[in-house]
Amino acid sequence: MCKFLTNRVITTLALAGVLSVPGALPAAHAAEQPVRIGAIYIMSGSAASYGKFAEQGIQLAMDEINGAGGVMGRQLALTLEDGQGKAAVAIQAARKLVYQDKVDVLMGLDSSGVAQGLVPVLPELGKPFIITHAATPDVTGKLCNAFTYRVSVNVNQNMGGAAAIAAKSGAKKWTTIGPDYAFGHQSWEFFGKYLKEKKPDVELSTSPSFPRFGAEDFTPFINSVMESKPDGVLISLWGGDLVNFVRQANDRGFFKQGMTVLMSVGAATEVLTALGEQMPEGVWLGTRYWYDSHDTEANKKFVSAYKQKYNSPPSYNAEGAYVAIYAIKQAIEKAGSTDGKAVAKALSGMVLDTPAGKVTLRVGDNQALIGPTWGLTAAMNTADKVRSLTDVENFDGEKVTPPVDPACKL
Repeated sequence: MCKFLTNRVITTLALAGVLSVPGALPAAHAAEQPVRIGAIYIMSGSAASYGKFAEQGIQLAMDEINGAGGVMGRQLALTLEDGQGKAAVAIQAARKLVYQDKVDVLMGLDSSGVAQGLVPVLPELGKPFIITHAATPDVTGKLCNAFTYRVSVNVNQNMGGAAAIAAKSGAKKWTTIGPDYAFGHQSWEFFGKYLKEKKPDVELSTSPSFPRFGAEDFTPFINSVMESKPDGVLISLWGGDLVNFVRQANDRGFFKQGMTVLMSVGAATEVLTALGEQMPEGVWLGTRYWYDSHDTEANKKFVSAYKQKYNSPPSYNAEGAYVAIYAIKQAIEKAGSTDGKAVAKALSGMVLDTPAGKVTLRVGDNQALIGPTWGLTAAMNTADKVRSLTDVENFDGEKVTPPVDPACKL
């Protein structure tokens, strides 16, 4: 029976009439049981919309797959946990999903800090984990392991695109405003590295601004940046933090200072929907996937199905989660089993057909070879109720992905 649990736990069984989770099963009944997927996303607080979009992407993919007969004749079932953006909570959730809920595969994570905490635990759990959002390079770098994969853009790849945009802007003096944890600090580190390679004479601020994640008042940081009079500013705030920042920055005239502004994940539809016309025109927005920039049948099908089901354009988090479900299906079918080690091994080197095109999970570090999308904000898309993007560039994943980190030992 489909059962919804309280305390921030959502359990969805996509197969109507599935019984409660049993213990050991006779082989004859194994095929009747669903393939159990455990997901961990932020489902509460200022970034909860990211978890919601991920859940929607998962559900769309599961509906399609289950409607077509499932995976090896078995339906897919989801158990979704709220990681709350906290590593300790996510670790506890992952252990619960594996040991109590008996999931076959894990996926999720919105926060780089959470990913850094959870990924070292995964070999102990023995289940493949597909990251669809968290962008720290560490989890496919120095913290890599044979059970961790990422189907989405990481900080290295995103900042490779950002640096290319910045280099063409003519801005020489740069600073940043980013969250005070791995994502903000690493975004600034790699942005500076790649921009210096392209423009050695650029000046990088020695006093960048890093407000805490979840801060409510960004005014001191906005004032500090305006007073320093940079030519360009990289903003790596995201979710509710970015929405609050943009509103407060508008009130201070921040976007009228003549600066080149790059928002590293500003083209998240979660953010654009919340801001509407408050997102200013003429700023550069990055994203891991932009629903209107891939003229392929796969993307048209995905966007159409998503809009029809949820009445909004898909975010990059929805697309990443959608892709992960199809990757799980492909890996299980390749392995011929739901055994954790076998499925993890099957993911290595796999080529995925995604709405953004063909994507390879690179042998050596399990990172998807995929590039970000960057575009300049323009007029409102009245149908989708978000800013449209112009001068859109989908960066080639092969070109913006550095070689396998020597510290990665799979």
